Amino acid sequence: MTQPLTLHWSPRSPYVRKVMVCAHELGLVDRIRTVRSVAAMLKPNAALMEDNPLSKIPTLVLEDGSALFDSVVICEYLNDLGQGSLFPAGGDAKWQALRWHALADGFLDTLILWRNERERAQPLQPLMDAFGIKAASVLAQMDREVAALEKAPFTIGTVTIACALGYLDFRYADYGWREKAPALARWFAVVATRPSIQATVAVDG
Repeated sequence: MTQPLTLHWSPRSPYVRKVMVCAHELGLVDRIRTVRSVAAMLKPNAALMEDNPLSKIPTLVLEDGSALFDSVVICEYLNDLGQGSLFPAGGDAKWQALRWHALADGFLDTLILWRNERERAQPLQPLMDAFGIKAASVLAQMDREVAALEKAPFTIGTVTIACALGYLDFRYADYGWREKAPALARWFAVVATRPSIQATVAVDG
């Protein structure tokens, strides 16, 4: 009997969500055992660090006890293991998917740092302003590329864009991103109906 893969997991992490969306899309959810792991910036998790010295999630522990991180490495591992492919093999489709992944993953990095800063007792306003400028720029870029997104297959790039927009809904409900990027909002409304996206919606708890 095949041993389960163990995923250090949280229902709030958009990076974990990226992995779980891929697992659903690739038919691998039943092979993954999730373990709730807290990965707070100021409180390194000793148990998690046994598998990932960076104390970060997601971390995937394989059958032989070795571990993979970060999220895109895990997604590519699952891609090799599963049914179908979310990583185009070559050509323009490959570079477009990886470019979209890099844009959306960097956007998530910005959003998380922005949230951490705004929760400080005295946020640094120039830093808050810089995060806001970057967020608006990314949304504008994605909005301009909706025609390409609509034609593209569902790949690691579109997975990550969907997770980033879902994180905006989860942590920035008052930001009004749909008004800033209406074409992107229409694209996301369609993508959000996919079973893999619906099954991985972020929740507090």
